[in-house]
Amino acid sequence: MALIIDLKPNEKILIGSAIISNDKQRTRLHIAGDTPILREKDIMTEEDATSPCKKIYFLIQCMYLARNPREYHPKYFELLRMIQSAVPSTAVFFTRINVFIVQGQYYKALREARDLVQHEDELLKASGVTAL
Repeated sequence: MALIIDLKPNEKILIGSAIISNDKQRTRLHIAGDTPILREKDIMTEEDATSPCKKIYFLIQCMYLARNPREYHPKYFELLRMIQSAVPSTAVFFTRINVFIVQGQYYKALREARDLVQHEDELLKASGVTAL
């Protein structure tokens, strides 16, 4: 069954290593196959990874897009240990993320990482810090 994606005017999508830009009208794509796909709104650049949990999101995104995702595992697990040590409440998020990483389901891990970033934002907001 094909994945169906509706693109807004001028929206971009990453399919594999190709960036596809939509024209000025809405477009519907039917995509069959097993290749990484990310909408523009879900893509985080390295420059935008400005906090520890955003760096986690970025690393998982790299895993999802990489031909050899395991090359990012050491950096990911090192950062995970540092974050969990500093903020134990993140353990529940990492437990869910790690299940997907171990299974090689990086897109699902990426979705869970969004919740981790949101948790981090809430903690920062509650502490009065607006950004790192």
